Amino acid sequence: MNTSILQEQLNLLEGSLVLTNHHAEIKVPKRLQANIHKLAERSALGNKVEKGSAQYIIRQAALAYGAIPSSIIELYLARGRGEIPLTFTVPAINLRMLAFDSARAVFRIANEMNASAFIFEIARSEMGYTDQRPAEYTSNILAAAIAEGYTGPIFIQGDHFQISAKRYAATPDTEVQAVKDLTKEAISAGFYNIDIDTSTLVDISKDTIPEQQKLNYTLSAMYSAYIRSLQPEGLQVSIGGEIGEVGGHNSTEEELRAYMDGYIADLSRQSPNAIGLSKISIQTGTSHGGVVLPDGSIAKVNLDFDILLKLSRVARSAYGMGGTVQHGASTLPESAFGKFVESEAVEVHLATNFQNMVYERLPDDLKSDMYAYLNKNHASDRKPEMTDEQFYYKTRKYAIGPFKSQTWRLPSDTKVSIAQALEYQFRKLFVYLGMQGSRTYIESKIHPIKIEPDIKFYMGEVAKGEEVSDLAD
Repeated sequence: MNTSILQEQLNLLEGSLVLTNHHAEIKVPKRLQANIHKLAERSALGNKVEKGSAQYIIRQAALAYGAIPSSIIELYLARGRGEIPLTFTVPAINLRMLAFDSARAVFRIANEMNASAFIFEIARSEMGYTDQRPAEYTSNILAAAIAEGYTGPIFIQGDHFQISAKRYAATPDTEVQAVKDLTKEAISAGFYNIDIDTSTLVDISKDTIPEQQKLNYTLSAMYSAYIRSLQPEGLQVSIGGEIGEVGGHNSTEEELRAYMDGYIADLSRQSPNAIGLSKISIQTGTSHGGVVLPDGSIAKVNLDFDILLKLSRVARSAYGMGGTVQHGASTLPESAFGKFVESEAVEVHLATNFQNMVYERLPDDLKSDMYAYLNKNHASDRKPEMTDEQFYYKTRKYAIGPFKSQTWRLPSDTKVSIAQALEYQFRKLFVYLGMQGSRTYIESKIHPIKIEPDIKFYMGEVAKGEEVSDLAD
């Protein structure tokens, strides 16, 4: 990388950070905190060279500051061994819009509550329609940590690294390689937590449950072995699997055991002595984004907490995992969130409601432009029976990427209003999920390793967008 380009980016930090031989030294911490937002914006909106250099500097600055991308695996495996109390459920937060400002709100609550057991994540599908590749997402999160004075391990996760059943049926090798390529990109960017999702390939037409799950567990084992071959020395990536596609029928113990027994046998053949999964995602009755009614409200969901509890206990006692994972939860009523802890879920994924909250507070003219874009470019997604409310609710995620620069550059008072609303929501969720004081458990089990970023990765080819409309969030 041209040193003059690096220096140009460093100048945005007003002398608060020095980079020598690819090692960062913080000269004035407060000044770094006050100016890091400039690099965060450049990392999202700059040209290729500006983005890469800004992302690299943020990664180095975060390591120097003590905000360290980490794996949560040791916490989950300790939970599986009974060494961690079942008094909290880890929130995994998908930030589709205003990731930097939203992450700042999370870190403010974390500092307030002495919380550390939470994850930032983004799915393969979301990377496409929000125009956020892994390095950009990591940069937003790490810059937010610096801005809010948050230190310690930071857990960044690839959510739903999912196989498209349609593309797999047409060109299986190409689709498998696409997820491999994304996995490599994500690990290079500091994603040390990966959720493999080959549950789209479960074949319920087969006669037995092991046969139904065979392709799912075979590919999960293959991806696990691949992840282990890529992970940095001294670090074990936390890997999750999935036995039932969200929105399908509720998962069963027989399915969990069939998947895990097959997975363990296959992984032992492909990568002897490799550490396997730390958690398992199941279906309990939710759907991604919720089911929107004609008036735009969200339908009530009959979530099966008994299944969540039962399979969490099987996951821990029989397979040493941290427990089960609940997807599609952010649009559930608030009364449900305390039940995730009661049901001993190890992790719960939260996404759509945060997107909804941002949309509700966008200026009317910007929202009108975004909806006009949807009318023009996504008219084929409108079913005859859909109301406008249903159409916009279902499709408005597709306007996030095309309008990324406009949302980044919202008026400051609008951003403050959005951040305050998100902060209020994050605080409530952290209370429901038992996050108060969770830093104690993190510090007892997680010992962050500073992995030096590869400057060649940050100045490499920018990954191209891909069709993601058939993938889960």
